[in-house]
Amino acid sequence: MAAPSPRSASAASAGDKAGAGCLRVERVGLRTVVHTARAHSPLKLVLPKNHGDAAWCFVTSFGGGLVDGDALDLDAEVGPNAKLLLATQASTKVYRSTGRGASQRFSADVGAGGLLVVLSDPVVCYEDAQYTQLWDVKLAADATLVVLDTLSAGRVARGERWAFAHYVSSWRIARAGVPVLHDAQRLDRADGPLGPRLEPFDALATVMATGPLAADVVGRITALGSAAPTRDCVCSWAPFADADASAPTGALGRIATRRLEDAVAIARGLLEPVSSASLLGDSPFARKW
Repeated sequence: MAAPSPRSASAASAGDKAGAGCLRVERVGLRTVVHTARAHSPLKLVLPKNHGDAAWCFVTSFGGGLVDGDALDLDAEVGPNAKLLLATQASTKVYRSTGRGASQRFSADVGAGGLLVVLSDPVVCYEDAQYTQLWDVKLAADATLVVLDTLSAGRVARGERWAFAHYVSSWRIARAGVPVLHDAQRLDRADGPLGPRLEPFDALATVMATGPLAADVVGRITALGSAAPTRDCVCSWAPFADADASAPTGALGRIATRRLEDAVAIARGLLEPVSSASLLGDSPFARKW
C-alpha cells in the first residue's frame, strides 16, 4: 500500500471526531479503486460496485436524517485520472432544531485528469430546521467537476412549506490554486416569511459543471438562457472561467419549479452526458425518482 499523502494523513487525524470521515480514490490500471474510506457515526459511507471504471460513494447518516447538533465533515481526494461519484441514497432530511442546527462540510481535491460528480438528492428541511452546508473543491488544471444540488420546500403535504428557520449553502471552487467560483444561497425567515417570497415554487435546483469531461453539460446549462420563464418554471444560468481563459470554461444553472419532480427531471436532462455508462459505469439515476 502506498504511503498516505500529507493531506491524507491530515484528514485521517481530523477524521477521529464524531461525524467526520475521509475518502481517497486512486486510478489503478483500468479502474478507480478506493484507497481509504473511513467514517465516524453518524456519518456513513456506502461503496457499491458498478460496471465501469469509476468509484461510487453514497454519503448517508445513521438515524435517517440530521438532528440538532449533527456536524458531518468529509474530506475526499480523487487521484490523477481517477473518477468518483459522490451521491446520496435518498433525500437529506433535516429535523426540527432548537439549538445550533445541523451542518455538513465537504472538502475535495481532484487531481490531474480526474473527475468528481456530485449528485445529491434533495435536501428536505422540516419545520423550524436549521441547516448549513459548505463545499470546498480544489481542481487540478485539467480536472472535471459536475454538481447537482437541490432544495425542496419541505414536507408540503403536511403544511410545512418553506417553514424551516434557515438554510445556507456555499460552494467554493478553485482551479490550479486560483478561485473560479464562490456561489452562496441563504434563506432565513429572520429576513421575512419564506413562503410568500418563494411563491409559487416548491423546489430550487443548482447545476454546475467545469472541466474537459463536462463540455456537453456546460453547453446544456448555457442553453437554459434561451428557455422562456413560465408560471411553473424559471431557469437561469451564468458562466464562469479559469483565471487564464479567454472564454467561459464552466457554467452554473438555476432551476425553480412548482413541483420537485420537475426540477429533478430538468436537472437530469442537463446531466445526461455525464451520467452515461461511459463515464460512471451505470446511470446513477436508475430506479431513483
